Amino acid sequence: MTRSTETETESLPRHTARSVEDLRRRGLLSEAEAVAAARVGERYAVAVTPEMAALVGEGGYDDPVGRQFLPHPAELESRPEEMADPIGDDPFTPVKGITHRYPDRVLLKPVHVCPVYCRFCFRREKVGPGGEALTAAELEAALDYVRRHPGVWEVILSGGDPMVLSPRRLRDIVGALDAIPHVASVRLHTRVPVVDPGRVSAALVAALRAARETAVWVVLHVNHPREMTPEARSACARLVDGGIPMLSQSVLLAGVNDDADTLAELFRTLVGQRIKPYYLHHPDLARGTSHFRVTLEAGRALLSRLRGRVSGLCQPTYVLDLPGGHGKVPVGPPYAEPDQETGSWTIQDPWGSRHIYPPTPDSAQDPEDSR
Repeated sequence: MTRSTETETESLPRHTARSVEDLRRRGLLSEAEAVAAARVGERYAVAVTPEMAALVGEGGYDDPVGRQFLPHPAELESRPEEMADPIGDDPFTPVKGITHRYPDRVLLKPVHVCPVYCRFCFRREKVGPGGEALTAAELEAALDYVRRHPGVWEVILSGGDPMVLSPRRLRDIVGALDAIPHVASVRLHTRVPVVDPGRVSAALVAALRAARETAVWVVLHVNHPREMTPEARSACARLVDGGIPMLSQSVLLAGVNDDADTLAELFRTLVGQRIKPYYLHHPDLARGTSHFRVTLEAGRALLSRLRGRVSGLCQPTYVLDLPGGHGKVPVGPPYAEPDQETGSWTIQDPWGSRHIYPPTPDSAQDPEDSR
């Protein structure tokens, strides 16, 4: 594979690569790879920030960061089980920009653009340049929906990536949600602190702190420990030091993080930055993403190897978002199995040994009865 030399790439401007040709010119794809990926770039959005391009270097598709962001011809291969809306958002969209699948929380998607476009994205059919950003009237209609549904306890800002919005617009949205009495929690799901850390400015942190009554959380999407560069760590520190608690979510991806050592390093790195690993997602059935998927058996085995090996703080919940809009469920390894005949349980410890836990006697007093 022939890639551009360091001298050639040094003269290129430091801005986000937004086409296959941009990636070729920066030495991230060879001539042959660019030709093979051209149709992918016509179908799905492409964007690689300078920060991520620097991490990929000459590793290309073999690099765990490059694999996430560089368009690959395998994306044109769709399997029968794959779908345009793999987690079933569309049937739960009562107004534009709102997804209401769970009784106590909604997604609010004010924008459909991202600083980078992940090649495994479950919304890859919708996001990209020209994506459906909400107009002022549409945003107000979405906020009105939240106001009219008192059961909505939490609003999750998603998209797209909500942190591409200006601090002023973020402040306005957070302030509007803070003014709704029944909304107690606002979450922002974002990749920005990792892929474009310079955006995490003092003004952005102040915008997220605009809420007076509502807890505001940032959930960072990060999949490999190399993404946590010194700049990314500083961006996360600005958020946490500014009073914004952080969680993380990662996707289990073949060729990126599907081994116990990589996951352990990632989760320890996050905890060391005061970020609690929250979810490890089994990859969704998005079209053209089969080359990223691992089996559920492999995922469960990985989580078993992490149990007992790393701190409980480093343990995310392994989840699958069921196709068709049926919700997110834990699919981690089963540690407890009941014996229907004896009423006892067989419990597996973190090292794989099994132990019998005795049944609770029928005569045991119900805690409610002791009041």
